[in-house]
Amino acid sequence: MSDVIEIGASVPRHRRPLLRIAGRCVLRAGGWRLQVRIPDQPKLIVIAAPHTSNWDFVFGLAAVLALELELHWFGKHTIFKGPWGRMFRALGGIAIDRGAAGGVVRQTARTFGECEQLVIGLAPEGTRTRVARWKRGFYHMASEAGVPVLVAGIDYREKRVLTGPMFKPSGDWDADMAPVFAFYRGVAAKRPENFAMG
Repeated sequence: MSDVIEIGASVPRHRRPLLRIAGRCVLRAGGWRLQVRIPDQPKLIVIAAPHTSNWDFVFGLAAVLALELELHWFGKHTIFKGPWGRMFRALGGIAIDRGAAGGVVRQTARTFGECEQLVIGLAPEGTRTRVARWKRGFYHMASEAGVPVLVAGIDYREKRVLTGPMFKPSGDWDADMAPVFAFYRGVAAKRPENFAMG
């Protein structure tokens, strides 16, 4: 099956042919395809799951590069130390201290208010190990900033990076997340024993 790619005109993009080629090469080498539909939105929070392996980051980033998306992502501040720090920042990385979650929500909302276009990608699990419940930071960020959340998955069964539903937080977590969790029930993790939703 071939790639399916639909990206709205307002979605922030970059034009870096070498990075696009690098991303496509990584995906093709692994036999991965893209099934991506991104609505015409200049500001988005994208949540990506399952996150159970370091390979999730590799294939997820390859997809972002192949699609020429101007996407920013949060990473634990320790990964930005040393020689990799500059490269991660150039690829859209933003260092955060996980101990300052409330501050991150406010800062993110303020940044969305200052930008005409901004897409931030987050892993709702917050870690590669199994968690009982997802972190709700992405939900609070989107609610405070007034931006929609787009759902994305990394499916190891079908070897595809795909998008799912988009929603704006209503304040009712259970109602908003029901279609999200339904989407992820059809997405196979690299290490299924480490993937939980809730």
